[in-house]
Amino acid sequence: MTASLMTAHPSEALRVHVVIVRGVTEMRLYDLRVTVERIEGRSVCGLEIGDSFEVTESSRVRIPEGKHFCLFALQSVLPLLPAKMRRLRDEDWLEQDSLVACPDPDERVIMRIERIGERALVTEELT
Repeated sequence: MTASLMTAHPSEALRVHVVIVRGVTEMRLYDLRVTVERIEGRSVCGLEIGDSFEVTESSRVRIPEGKHFCLFALQSVLPLLPAKMRRLRDEDWLEQDSLVACPDPDERVIMRIERIGERALVTEELT
């Protein structure tokens, strides 16, 4: 069975699609990759162009072996990730934009958030 739910605010026409199979609720989320696209200042934290991390299965952060990711660069992108994991309306600014800047003005690390896959998750298995 498929159910369409309206968002809580009536002025928003966004519909959330939920699939219910044998009493289990399934939702679809994107896996993401955050990559350092450019460094417009000096990289004090040691990040280099191409450094990245991935968020999969809603909450699993994966940093390539032998690499690191600056805590301050990470914290600047974290608030946007849950929204980027979801399908948004085409006119939503977050659907159109994918660049995030590190808060350190001397470094000016610019990161790109990209969707790398979509997966179905059972909501009853998540917290």
